[in-house]
Amino acid sequence: MKVSQVSEMRNLDRKAIEEYGITQEILMENAGQAVYFAILKEFGIKNKNFVTFCGVGHNGGDGLVVTRKIYSNGGKVTVFILGDSSKFQGAAKQNFDIVNKLQIEVINLQDVSLATEKINKSDAIVDAIFGTGLNREVQGKHKDLIDMINASHKTVFSVDIPSGIHGDSGQALGTAVKADFTTTFGLAKTGNLLYPGFDHVGKLYVTHISFPPIMQNSDHLKIATNDVKPIPARSKDTHKGSYGKVLFIAGSSNYLGAPYFAAMSFLKAGGGLSYLATPANLAAFIGNKGSEIVFVPQKHTPSGSISLENKQQLLSFSENVDMVVIGPGLSLDNETQILVRDLCAEIKKPLLIDGDGITAVANDWDCIKKREAPTILTPHLGEMARIVGQNIEDITNNKFQILQNTTHKLNATIVLKGAHSLIGYPDKNVFINLSGNPGMATAGSGDVLTGTIAAMFGLGFTIDDAVQMGVFMHGFAGDIAANEKGEDGLIASDIMNQLPAALKIYREEFNSVVEDYYHSIYIV
Repeated sequence: MKVSQVSEMRNLDRKAIEEYGITQEILMENAGQAVYFAILKEFGIKNKNFVTFCGVGHNGGDGLVVTRKIYSNGGKVTVFILGDSSKFQGAAKQNFDIVNKLQIEVINLQDVSLATEKINKSDAIVDAIFGTGLNREVQGKHKDLIDMINASHKTVFSVDIPSGIHGDSGQALGTAVKADFTTTFGLAKTGNLLYPGFDHVGKLYVTHISFPPIMQNSDHLKIATNDVKPIPARSKDTHKGSYGKVLFIAGSSNYLGAPYFAAMSFLKAGGGLSYLATPANLAAFIGNKGSEIVFVPQKHTPSGSISLENKQQLLSFSENVDMVVIGPGLSLDNETQILVRDLCAEIKKPLLIDGDGITAVANDWDCIKKREAPTILTPHLGEMARIVGQNIEDITNNKFQILQNTTHKLNATIVLKGAHSLIGYPDKNVFINLSGNPGMATAGSGDVLTGTIAAMFGLGFTIDDAVQMGVFMHGFAGDIAANEKGEDGLIASDIMNQLPAALKIYREEFNSVVEDYYHSIYIV
């Protein structure tokens, strides 16, 4: 499903009005009706007591429509206005005038304490204080009110986005409403789906407010959820080479886990032949844990990392595999870093660069910019900060533009790892992944991801689809592991060992996996 940023939604609203004649009054009525529907479905209306908090912009106007719907369908409702009601304009003013003509108590909220009694006596709260356009810290009475709403533990229905959440970044601007249900309009906003915003929305409903499909699915909208696909069936007449041959260039004397998890996860996720090029003196240690891995022993530097002497052998070997993964646990040894850059420039196969490999190419991006075969980078936020030369906070507040600019500049696919990882492509399309859990923030988890992506390519997906499927399946395996063991203490081997079960469940219960586990957006 397509997802929009705030500026894109403004353009969609304008297009609906100007090109299709879907007036502001219709859009606001449809928005309020959708919120009302969610309340009716999830909570009920008749004889229940509601408090609505409305700002004086369009979001407040939507809240006034909800107020009117609640009242007309047997609910009891009080509406508090935050701000100067003379600032209501257009459809919002029209609804404010209508509400004032009904037997609805309308209170201009000057002192937050005036709302205490109403909140205490209410069954539920409608939050229409701020919309998606909020771009400043929440302060003063607005902050006090939001804190009061959260402390009340009442059921909260937010209009478009929980008040206090930035519509694009998902960041909480000082404080933010913790909603039980959020109904958003047109399309889901990126702020609804990125953390911490996603943790504030509760159950998310979307209404297209009568946007035609051509607008909802426009190619101009570059952001979407990572909607997964069925895994191709395994042929009965098959062999190990049918499911991909991947060369992992990984490992050093101080890092034995990373190469093991990457190469072994490829097999656990359905891959065929896993070749591990690692220092010769490490092969026996790793082989004791992963005897199914085929080792390609390498000469090593005095510090125990892969020597530059191996370059021609590795280039020759890469010609006989389907994909190369380089970087997990390679170390920052200068000789090895030079080797990585040389290999990245000359390897002709799809190439996934992770960990220390990212550090190597970050010192000379030309080694990947001109590659003809696909290149995939899998940085966490700290590595992404080094890639773009910005601090983590700047990236957090502007993930999409930075990711889109960087993928285009480097001619590379980038998986920005984290809660709801982002998958960006050189054509500036970005996908938001919804699987995974906080327990997966553990050493080695990223190495499991690299192997899983490679396995999806081996199973027959295109390289672009393999990245999306690998990110999803990695998160899915982590969710199964967390369900069995809990999030605390989850380690990389727990995630890796659940990959076969994840594929089995996914194949056998595809529809329920998609709909029940991860269909986090419900269409009104």
